[in-house]
Amino acid sequence: MDAGTQRRVRRRAGNRCEYCRLPQESAPVIRFQVEHVRAKQHGGSDSLRNLALACPRCNRQKGPNLTAIDPRTKRIVPLFNPRIQDWGEHFTFAGVVIVGLTPAGRATVRLLKMNAEERIKVRAALREHGEKWM
Repeated sequence: MDAGTQRRVRRRAGNRCEYCRLPQESAPVIRFQVEHVRAKQHGGSDSLRNLALACPRCNRQKGPNLTAIDPRTKRIVPLFNPRIQDWGEHFTFAGVVIVGLTPAGRATVRLLKMNAEERIKVRAALREHGEKWM
């Protein structure tokens, strides 16, 4: 993937993870990654319509997955897709905790471990220092 495409993805995302919403500035030593929403092994491409900016943790947890289990209904559902879905329709913040509002939101929060202890600590530290992270 060329550097121009990567710059466009970063700019479109506002230089923040399109899943957990952490800004790149919260982890200046670790570069956020341009990831394939639909992995190449599942027919995904390098087109802008299939690329999202993800922090390394979200990218690693998501892997090539397209679906996960909604913890409420126990059904397999598609994961949140930042290219075709609005973040605010699927997630909200309760303080520094990300809450899934829909089956896709709940399944994505669970699979990506968005509320792991270290992530909550990072969001709490950002809030404490008055930095915008939502």
